Amino acid sequence: MSIIEKKEKNLNQLLNRLNSLSLTYSQPTYEVEKIKSEKNEILRQKSEIEKKNQELMREHKYLRDKIKNLQLEAKKRSELEDNLNQEIEDISQETENLVSEIEKWQM
Repeated sequence: MSIIEKKEKNLNQLLNRLNSLSLTYSQPTYEVEKIKSEKNEILRQKSEIEKKNQELMREHKYLRDKIKNLQLEAKKRSELEDNLNQEIEDISQETENLVSEIEKWQM
């Protein structure tokens, strides 16, 4: 269980306890309001964190896909370069053979 999940579980337990509190414990109203206010602030922060986490996850997926596409493109370019080099080598060999044949005929 991750730290965030543990904190969320603890927060939910605390919130459940706070919800079960009643004014019969002779707590002053301002303390109850303060606790409710803190609870609402914690819930708001949780919501913001979850939203930011979702945005980061989307960005992570986008960047991962972009890297994958760039790697595929680099691989294709490398293959094209290898093919071109092979063709150049073949043409060079053919040229040498032709030059050799021409020299034989000139003798």
